[in-house]
Amino acid sequence: MIKNPRKVSVIGVGMTQFFKPGEKDYPELSKQAGDQALKDAGIAYDVIEQAFVGYVYGESTCGQRAVYQLGLTGIPVYNVNNNCSTGSTALYLAYQAIASGMNDCVLALGFEKMERGSLGAKFTDRTHPMDQHMQVMMSTQGFESAPAAAQMFGGAGREHMQRYGTTKEQLAKVAVKNRRHAVANPRSQFRQASSLEEILAAPMVFEPLTKFQCCPTSDGAAAAVLCSEEFAKKHGVDKGVSIAAMTMTTDFPTSFEQSMIKMVGQDLTKAAATKVYEQSGLGPEDVQVIELHDCFTPNEIITYEGLGLCGEGEAGKLIDDNQTTYGGRWVVNPSGGLLSKGHPLGATGLAQCFELNSQLRGLVEPERQVQGAKVGLQHNLGLGGACVIAMYRRD
Repeated sequence: MIKNPRKVSVIGVGMTQFFKPGEKDYPELSKQAGDQALKDAGIAYDVIEQAFVGYVYGESTCGQRAVYQLGLTGIPVYNVNNNCSTGSTALYLAYQAIASGMNDCVLALGFEKMERGSLGAKFTDRTHPMDQHMQVMMSTQGFESAPAAAQMFGGAGREHMQRYGTTKEQLAKVAVKNRRHAVANPRSQFRQASSLEEILAAPMVFEPLTKFQCCPTSDGAAAAVLCSEEFAKKHGVDKGVSIAAMTMTTDFPTSFEQSMIKMVGQDLTKAAATKVYEQSGLGPEDVQVIELHDCFTPNEIITYEGLGLCGEGEAGKLIDDNQTTYGGRWVVNPSGGLLSKGHPLGATGLAQCFELNSQLRGLVEPERQVQGAKVGLQHNLGLGGACVIAMYRRD
């Protein structure tokens, strides 16, 4: 934790539309998102002091290739890979660079160009980084002929159902909500609403998860420009949004106990949320809008509890009571979330940043705008494992 951190302002954000893999290459996507962020910030690339570029699939210096088209200024460019939390990890490094006083203006950018279909291992001649997580799953529920990630989060959903009486309908309602939210989002990969019956009737991937309860593979990019308060005032580019606190956690011993809920990162979420609440002086009661990691519907349910939106075992009631949509206590994933907006791994965390900053600045489509939004919470999870949480505040 940085002692006495400087105020970190978000002065520019950019994001491409997310879409199924194969339509565009990462340099084009990165330039589009980067140019948007710089234009939004009202600055030129030559004032950027460092760039943190996140992606999961690619050669070792794709980060340089992604930002060189924005400018060739000789600045340090860091290539960041942290599984599904890659984008928010790049953002966290950028946040640290400003909060610590190392830099006054930096760029965080994330992109992904993915293969179609479910994710698989690329290197089979070495220990898989998630071998310990797989061992928990094997000893807890075995292994079936379904995508591994769906088995992990589906298993966590089964455990939640067994422990707390959560129903398959409550899980499916997460997908109904997020698909409905995505209809008005022009950057979302899927923009078609679905009924509860349609979600439940979709092809089964891994009980209780149907196809519409699993996020798609996606291509896309997103970016953010962060700076110090002094820089924002000097250049007249203050947008009135700052990161009040940000932190990351990795696995604890409890991740490898005989619990699928623990294995998929609930304790990482709890610990990171606690730190962010303490550092920012803000809690769930102060938040209006949330973007969280709904890679599969059970993870949104589990994350409600990890973030302290409700007590343990109470998340099913929260979704039943419509407390996480417009008119409820919080609006969760107004973008459509990973389930509908898409999940290009390296871009996801920065896309969450884009959505929350757009909400706090009142720039989203009128039908999607969270009225009176002044505080936003971001949650991005990567198995293997890392959880990044940020609190944004409209100053």
